[in-house]
Amino acid sequence: MPIHIPRRSALGLLAGAAAAAMSGGTAVASEDARAWVAFKARFLSPEGRVVDNGNANQSHSEGQGWGLSLAEHFDDRPAFDRMLTWTRRNLRRDSDHLHSWRWLPDRIPAVQDTNNATDGDLFIASALLKGGRRWSDPALTEEGTAVARDVLRLLVRRAAGNLVLLPGARGFEHRTHVVLNPSYYSYPAIAAVAEAVPDPAWLRVAGDGLRLLRSARFGRWGLSPDWLSVSRLDGKVSPAPGWPARFSYDAVRVPLWLAWAGLSDEAAVGAPLNFWSDASLRQMPAWADLSNDSVAPYAAGPGVREIGRFAALQRGFRWDRWGQEAVQPDRDYYDTALALLARMGTAERQARL
Repeated sequence: MPIHIPRRSALGLLAGAAAAAMSGGTAVASEDARAWVAFKARFLSPEGRVVDNGNANQSHSEGQGWGLSLAEHFDDRPAFDRMLTWTRRNLRRDSDHLHSWRWLPDRIPAVQDTNNATDGDLFIASALLKGGRRWSDPALTEEGTAVARDVLRLLVRRAAGNLVLLPGARGFEHRTHVVLNPSYYSYPAIAAVAEAVPDPAWLRVAGDGLRLLRSARFGRWGLSPDWLSVSRLDGKVSPAPGWPARFSYDAVRVPLWLAWAGLSDEAAVGAPLNFWSDASLRQMPAWADLSNDSVAPYAAGPGVREIGRFAALQRGFRWDRWGQEAVQPDRDYYDTALALLARMGTAERQARL
């Protein structure tokens, strides 16, 4: 049975997660270090572009942010600098310190849409701030601070008394509702930027985000959707119109971020674990349809299994429903990155023990 962990306030969440995220010098297991070397060999181009081979070899601010965060974690300054140089040159927007969300290798211009992706910006900001501390580089700290301040300035809105974090600067605000992506509430990154760039708004965003997540539970397993609608009138939540009502490739990150931040007792962690380990399912499904409880006919990848193991460990019990899978050499960027991030979260949590 899982152990009980008292529910924490937003203040405790950010203080605790920031202590782990900004500690520097986190011990890195040799197996994890080898996995990082393999990741770079497969997905990092010589000029510093993280290549999403599962999506036509495009790149995006999410991948650059994750790559920068992993490079800082593994104390890999050369890889960090390559990725940062490419990110500045190709994704930095002219009007602010945010980043265009996608770069397409077969288009001219390669950036067709200058809208940002908030999770990418949060990870870029936190990586810069953590890198500035690790390598005593004030220029990185200054740059990370500028990104973090523009996240607060351009992406935080009010909706029925809640401070919400928009997924991007454009396209998510409507007359009757706002659309959110629960997985863009990347709590470890929020903790890092809140510690380095203090502002009460971070606490409100974190706390209100948790309250929305506690309400955003749908279907047989009470899961969060990939995309969430929040009514401007009364704050009522529902799966967002225009997207499949699924717990899928985005929402699988919600339990990772929460467990990483020390919030493994949240229902948004327990519900995915119950879904993934449901004995009535013959495999661990890649997604669940929250409108009719149907599940994917194919299994989730090893990266999602790694999230399950990490989240289960944080709740105090072993993950043994599906056993241990050998790492396959043909795993794509996203699945491989999720596994590495779960290992990074494990190392940061262990550093606090």
